[in-house]
Amino acid sequence: MCGRFFVTSSPETFREAYGYAEQPNFPARHNVAPTQPVAVVTAEHGRRRFVLMRWGFLPAWVKDPEDFPLVINARIETAAEKPSFRNALRYRRCIFLADGFYEWRRGGPRGQAPYAIRHADGRPMALAGLWETWSSRDGSELDTAAIVTCGANGLLAGIHERMPAILSPEGVDRWLDMRDVDAGQAAALCRPAPETWLDLAPASRRVNDVRHDEAGLLRPDEDAPAPPPPERKTEAQGSLF
Repeated sequence: MCGRFFVTSSPETFREAYGYAEQPNFPARHNVAPTQPVAVVTAEHGRRRFVLMRWGFLPAWVKDPEDFPLVINARIETAAEKPSFRNALRYRRCIFLADGFYEWRRGGPRGQAPYAIRHADGRPMALAGLWETWSSRDGSELDTAAIVTCGANGLLAGIHERMPAILSPEGVDRWLDMRDVDAGQAAALCRPAPETWLDLAPASRRVNDVRHDEAGLLRPDEDAPAPPPPERKTEAQGSLF
């Protein structure tokens, strides 16, 4: 899964990477949490847009948000069949602006062993997402989004069995192309990222508290455990992209 991520590149870096026309100015965020506003890139009529949405997906058919669970991730294996995500996978795909994400080592109390995962070359990390506009009875609208997840690669498998779907630059183009790339073709892009793409390092336990948001969260505590060794995968990750 993906329950926290960070955004540290400059607005200019993201705009150059994704090619949207808007020129937003936003600060670095080191501990983005569910229900908070998040920046995503959408493509409508062939034009890419920078949009703020709530991290927490609400299908259009939901009548009362209080009766619907908070959905921050969408499993790609079932997205095409689930009523919540089926139409979004066809028509409303997006990219979360991010530089990396946090994951907690499974098997222990949450917050005891957080890790930061980012691109080894320092470039922004394109997290595949789905979005939907929810309308209330009074006519007000709320744009919401979820991060798409897939099975973990060998590097992350020792920490968690799931990971966000991280797209290559070519994958971003195809993921956002709703005219020529159908739901099945889009789903095929969401595979475990090649291990060589990523760097995994211990992070501060302070990240477990959403009130903390500073660069120091990306630095390990003095007693931070070493990352687990990668698990061997029989499938060549690079061949999936």
